[in-house]
Amino acid sequence: MMHISELTVRFGGFTAVNGVSLEIPPGSVTGLVGESGSGKSTLARAVAGLTPYRGTVSGAERGRIQMVFQDPYSSLNPRMRIGDAIAEGSRKPRARHGAEVARLLELVSLPASYASRHPRELSGGQRQRVAIARALAAEPDLLIADEITSALDVSVQGAVLNLIRELRAELGLTMLFISHNLAVVRYVCDALAVMRHGQLVESGPVEDVLDAPRHAYTRTLLTAVPKLART
Repeated sequence: MMHISELTVRFGGFTAVNGVSLEIPPGSVTGLVGESGSGKSTLARAVAGLTPYRGTVSGAERGRIQMVFQDPYSSLNPRMRIGDAIAEGSRKPRARHGAEVARLLELVSLPASYASRHPRELSGGQRQRVAIARALAAEPDLLIADEITSALDVSVQGAVLNLIRELRAELGLTMLFISHNLAVVRYVCDALAVMRHGQLVESGPVEDVLDAPRHAYTRTLLTAVPKLART
C-alpha cells in the first residue's frame, strides 16, 4: 500500500500542496483531478522525489516510483537511441539489456527494431509508449502518469489509454493517474481524488465520486462535462 501522509510543498511563501494524505492500494489505479494550478502535478513530482516536500511517502523504495510526463519528446534525450534510453533505467544485468529492451518494446506494442531509432523518428504516440517502457524498466512499485495523453492527437489518445489498461491488467501495476478529463478517469481508474487550491477535497471509488459527488467543487467540475463515458 502506498501511503502519502500530510504532504506539503512550499515555494517561498506560496503553498502549492497543503497537507495532502492519500492511500493507493496495490494493483489499483487512483485518479487525481483538479483545475490547472490545483497542485496535482506538484503533488506527483513530490511523490516521485523530484520536488522537496514535508510529510511522508511510504510503501515504495526510492527509485521504485517512476513518472511518465505529459510531453514525451521533452522527457526523452533527442541524441540517445530508444534502446539506450530504455536500458538506462533497467535493473537487469547489462548483458541482458538487449533482450530486456526488446521485451519492453513489445510490451508497449512497438517493434524491437525501434531500439535503434531516435525520438525524432517516432510519432508522439510512439514516443509516449517509449516513455512508458522506460518507466517500466525500473520495475516500479508506483507508476505516476501525469496528463500522458493531453499532448497527443485525439486519434492516438484512445490507443495509449487502452495500453495503460492492458499493462495494468497484465503487470498488476499500481498507478497514480493525473488528468483533467473526467471521462478518461472513469475509463482508467478505480478510485478518484479531487484537488483544489493545493488541498484534497474529496476521494473515494471513482463511480461514487463521479455519480454522487459530496463536495461542491467536484460538482462544479462535473458540470463542465456534457456526458461522461461509461465502461
